Amino acid sequence: MRKEIKILGAIAVIVIIAAVIGASYYRNSIQSERITANSNSNKTTTANAENLVRPDSPTLGSADAPVTIVEFYDPECEACRAIYPVVKKILKEYDGKVRLVVRYMPLHPNSMRAATLTEAAGEQGKYWQMQELLFQRQPEWGERHGPPTAAPPPDITALFGKYAMELGLDLEKINSAIKENRYQSKLERDKKDGQSLGVRQTPTFFINGRKLARLGESDLKALIKEELKK
Repeated sequence: MRKEIKILGAIAVIVIIAAVIGASYYRNSIQSERITANSNSNKTTTANAENLVRPDSPTLGSADAPVTIVEFYDPECEACRAIYPVVKKILKEYDGKVRLVVRYMPLHPNSMRAATLTEAAGEQGKYWQMQELLFQRQPEWGERHGPPTAAPPPDITALFGKYAMELGLDLEKINSAIKENRYQSKLERDKKDGQSLGVRQTPTFFINGRKLARLGESDLKALIKEELKK
């Protein structure tokens, strides 16, 4: 009888030890999973930040501004053209508090060439002037919507050369940049970054990393005000 009791006692001790080891393993496993998850989460956050703003992205406003607006746009997009004055108005209204970062999301037939023209103009110190001019003249060079017409398609090369000369740019340098597709990798990278962030249409805005759900001046301002209160 005593022998059986001793055996049962030994078994009980073994069971307890196994339970303790198992619980310890479970806790360590869960902790390890949490650490991995946190690590992956941090990597995702970092990757998203990099996808939002690149070192060579054109910017307007103070680098120390508490609010950064990132706009993914297409020079040939009519909605981008429509919101452009609103963005400029907001930059003026929140001077020193807001910074604009421009990214490309070329989705239209002529947008790659238009973005290349804008970048080439930037090499000669006229980036923002060219962006504004292309918006102003978009009906001349952009894709035509509505019912078909008998009018011939616009000569994009001639029109872009004309715009370059209006801004006093070196036309030879502009043509060389367009011919070489000098900024193709940058434009494709921007598009890829946008897609990774869920950008499916233009314009798409991010305010301090928060995606603007509804396009409009009031919604854009509301999100900016929220970020300024933080």
